[in-house]
Amino acid sequence: MTIAAFGRNRLTRRSMLGAALAAGIVVPIGVPGRAGAAPATPGPAQLTLPRPTGPYPVGTVSLHLVDGSRPDPVAGPGHFRELMASVWYPARDVGRHPRARWMPAGALRALLTSAGFAADAALAPLTAGHEGAPVRRTAERLPVIVFSHGAHDHRADTTVVVQELASHGYVVVTVDHTYDAFSEFPDGRLTVPLDNLVLTPWDFARDARFVLDRIEDLAAGRNPDAGGRPLPVGLGGALDPHRIGMFGWSKGATATALVMGEDQRVRAGLSLDGPMQSRPPITADLDRPFMLMTAVLTRAAEPSVAEFWSHLTGWRRDLQAAGALHSSYGDVQVLVPQLAKAIGMSDEDLRGWIGTLDPARAVRIQQAYPLAFFDLHLRGRRGHLLDRPSPAFPEVTFIP
Repeated sequence: MTIAAFGRNRLTRRSMLGAALAAGIVVPIGVPGRAGAAPATPGPAQLTLPRPTGPYPVGTVSLHLVDGSRPDPVAGPGHFRELMASVWYPARDVGRHPRARWMPAGALRALLTSAGFAADAALAPLTAGHEGAPVRRTAERLPVIVFSHGAHDHRADTTVVVQELASHGYVVVTVDHTYDAFSEFPDGRLTVPLDNLVLTPWDFARDARFVLDRIEDLAAGRNPDAGGRPLPVGLGGALDPHRIGMFGWSKGATATALVMGEDQRVRAGLSLDGPMQSRPPITADLDRPFMLMTAVLTRAAEPSVAEFWSHLTGWRRDLQAAGALHSSYGDVQVLVPQLAKAIGMSDEDLRGWIGTLDPARAVRIQQAYPLAFFDLHLRGRRGHLLDRPSPAFPEVTFIP
């Protein structure tokens, strides 16, 4: 769930797509209804996530990362930039390892409160990821994908996509951009987005490049966790640092483009409705594969997206799902309807949160198209889903 979509609509669409978006300020797209509706049932709603479709069980582990090259923008002298990240991967022998929660309870309560809901309105769903399970043994190393979230968001926001990729044999690293994320550190510290400290897409990109360095550490057998917490068996030897992709939602999508413009380690990039606005702006051509999955921030509606498209000189696609809102390619599309039912939200108000794209269909789109993209460009597995519109996905239009 994202505050950018799971929040109160205080801005017009044009103002949301203007300078505030470029700066990375929260942009509540969509027209949410009243958060404080009367509960339809007593007690918090137990939310659930769909299971991934891949052949492999999924493991996950969190990492506490400290960038000793960058001062912390809030904590003061002597403190450095700290990030929480999660690694998702194909696993084995998962029976003795509990499934991970979507996000920590304290962070979820802060998220719900910021969105205008009761702090105890919902319980976090269980993911498909088994905490600390051993990595599945393979003959070759596994391609790696990095995820960057949007403004006022968190690294769990696209867990449907992330665990789907892991279940098909990818290692996926998700990162909280501290002070623009709902995040919890191993010592119990809870950080929330700070309105008076605007992190730009370039700040997100610096975080992501630091994470790329830590991926190289893992691949070399080093443990980058600041506290030296043990890693799952087989994790280091599983990562292929020469096959890395990246995707992001909203501001994280812009960060994906910025990283690819500066770092050749990322071979393919995917934008989930990114604004492609930054200061300085994106002006250089990009010859590596890039795909847009647009909803509100389309090339027709947003000149910065059209400008970015013009700089894509390699393989490129622009897809759009009918009825999608800004957050429809993330977990909000499947979790908010469950919460709406529990609190008695009207159908009209729910459409303000998720648009008219059916949640079950949104899940299938989230599972199919990112996987097809990274399969093609990180594994050389050519299917036909990205060649042309598919009768299996009549909602998805290819924008020429």
